[in-house]
Amino acid sequence: MSGGEWVGTSVPYLAASAGISGGAWAAEAAAEGPRGSQWIVGAGEAEPPETVAELLGTPAGQCVIARRRIMYLDDEPCELTDTYYPLDIASGTGLAGTAKIRGGAIRLLADLGYVGVRVREDVTARLATDRECEQLRLTAGEPVLQLTRLALDGADRPLQVDVMAMPPRRQKLRYEIRIG
Repeated sequence: MSGGEWVGTSVPYLAASAGISGGAWAAEAAAEGPRGSQWIVGAGEAEPPETVAELLGTPAGQCVIARRRIMYLDDEPCELTDTYYPLDIASGTGLAGTAKIRGGAIRLLADLGYVGVRVREDVTARLATDRECEQLRLTAGEPVLQLTRLALDGADRPLQVDVMAMPPRRQKLRYEIRIG
C-alpha cells in the first residue's frame, strides 16, 4: 500500500514460489501492510463465458474448472477473481475444490508439470454489474477495472485465465517489463 492506494503487480502471481504457504495474495498484502485474505465462493466444473472459452481454446458449451473468489484487504472486499482452467489440467485436483491450496494455484500447477512462461494481460474499465456491486460493496453506476490474464506454457498452451474486477479507487496496477 502506498499513500493509501493498493499497488498490485502481477509478478508474484505468475511464479511458483516455494515457501509461500498462504499463497501470493496474502504474502503481497502482508509485505505492503494490510492483511490480505480471500473467500472461495465456489469451485468446480462450469461453462465459461465465451471470451474465456476462446482464450482457453475450449469449444463452446464445453465445461472447464472454475474457481470464484472474493479478495479482501483488512476485511474490505477489494477484488473479485474468477479463474478458469482446462478440464484435462485441473479436474480431480485441488483447483476443482473450495479448499485453500497450500502454496497457491501456481505452485500446484507447477507440481503437476504445468509451468507458465508467458502471460498476456488486458485491462479495461466498465460499469460494475449488480453482483459486483453487491460483493464489492459498491453503489449502482460505479466503475470497475477488469483485468483479464491469460497464462501460457512454453508450447503456447493456455493453462489458466483469470478475470478480475476491482474498484478503481485506491487501485494502481504496476507493470515492470525486462527488455533484452
